[in-house]
Amino acid sequence: MEPRVTFYSRQGCHLCDEARLVVEKVVGNDYTEVDIDADDELRERFTDEVPVTYVDGKQHDFWRVSEERLRAALARSPE
Repeated sequence: MEPRVTFYSRQGCHLCDEARLVVEKVVGNDYTEVDIDADDELRERFTDEVPVTYVDGKQHDFWRVSEERLRAALARSPE
Protein backbone atom coordinates (compact mmCIF):
# COMPACT_ATOMS: atom_id res chain seq x y z
CA MET A 1 0.00 0.00 0.00
CA GLU A 2 1.30 3.45 -0.95
CA PRO A 3 1.96 5.87 1.94
CA ARG A 4 -0.78 8.46 2.36
CA VAL A 5 1.68 11.32 2.91
CA THR A 6 4.00 12.75 0.28
CA PHE A 7 6.53 15.31 1.44
CA TYR A 8 8.10 17.58 -1.19
CA SER A 9 11.36 19.15 -0.05
CA ARG A 10 14.84 20.26 -1.09
CA GLN A 11 18.31 19.97 0.37
CA GLY A 12 19.46 22.83 2.59
CA CYS A 13 15.92 23.93 3.45
CA HIS A 14 15.57 24.60 7.20
CA LEU A 15 11.76 24.69 6.97
CA CYS A 16 11.91 21.26 5.32
CA ASP A 17 14.00 19.93 8.19
CA GLU A 18 11.49 21.24 10.74
CA ALA A 19 8.47 19.95 8.80
CA ARG A 20 10.08 16.52 8.31
CA LEU A 21 10.28 16.15 12.09
CA VAL A 22 6.54 16.80 12.39
CA VAL A 23 5.71 14.37 9.57
CA GLU A 24 7.89 11.68 11.14
CA LYS A 25 6.33 12.29 14.56
CA VAL A 26 2.88 11.68 13.06
CA VAL A 27 3.52 8.87 10.54
CA GLY A 28 6.97 7.51 11.40
CA ASN A 29 8.76 6.50 8.21
CA ASP A 30 5.50 5.75 6.38
CA TYR A 31 5.70 8.63 3.91
CA THR A 32 7.27 9.37 0.56
CA GLU A 33 9.79 12.20 0.32
CA VAL A 34 10.46 13.84 -3.04
CA ASP A 35 13.36 16.23 -3.69
CA ILE A 36 11.89 18.89 -5.99
CA ASP A 37 15.34 19.83 -7.30
CA ALA A 38 15.65 16.39 -8.90
CA ASP A 39 12.74 17.17 -11.24
CA ASP A 40 12.54 20.32 -13.39
CA GLU A 41 8.73 20.27 -13.43
CA LEU A 42 8.45 19.99 -9.64
CA ARG A 43 11.10 22.67 -9.09
CA GLU A 44 9.15 25.04 -11.35
CA ARG A 45 5.81 24.12 -9.78
CA PHE A 46 6.81 24.50 -6.11
CA THR A 47 9.70 26.98 -6.42
CA ASP A 48 9.94 28.52 -2.93
CA GLU A 49 6.83 26.95 -1.39
CA VAL A 50 8.71 23.96 0.02
CA PRO A 51 8.15 22.06 2.08
CA VAL A 52 4.83 20.96 0.63
CA THR A 53 2.85 18.13 2.18
CA TYR A 54 0.23 16.12 0.32
CA VAL A 55 -2.24 13.73 1.95
CA ASP A 56 -3.96 11.21 -0.28
CA GLY A 57 -2.78 13.05 -3.38
CA LYS A 58 -4.14 16.47 -2.35
CA GLN A 59 -2.09 19.42 -1.15
CA HIS A 60 -2.35 19.71 2.61
CA ASP A 61 0.24 22.26 3.83
CA PHE A 62 3.20 24.25 2.63
CA TRP A 63 6.08 25.98 4.47
CA ARG A 64 4.99 24.67 7.87
CA VAL A 65 3.28 21.43 8.82
CA SER A 66 0.76 21.46 11.64
CA GLU A 67 0.81 18.25 13.64
CA GLU A 68 -2.85 18.66 14.58
CA ARG A 69 -4.00 19.32 11.01
CA LEU A 70 -1.97 16.40 9.68
CA ARG A 71 -3.40 14.03 12.29
CA ALA A 72 -6.93 15.23 11.47
CA ALA A 73 -6.39 14.73 7.73
CA LEU A 74 -5.09 11.21 8.31
CA ALA A 75 -8.05 10.38 10.58
CA ARG A 76 -10.33 10.82 7.58
CA SER A 77 -10.69 7.91 5.18
CA PRO A 78 -8.76 8.22 1.92
CA GLU A 79 -10.97 9.11 -1.01
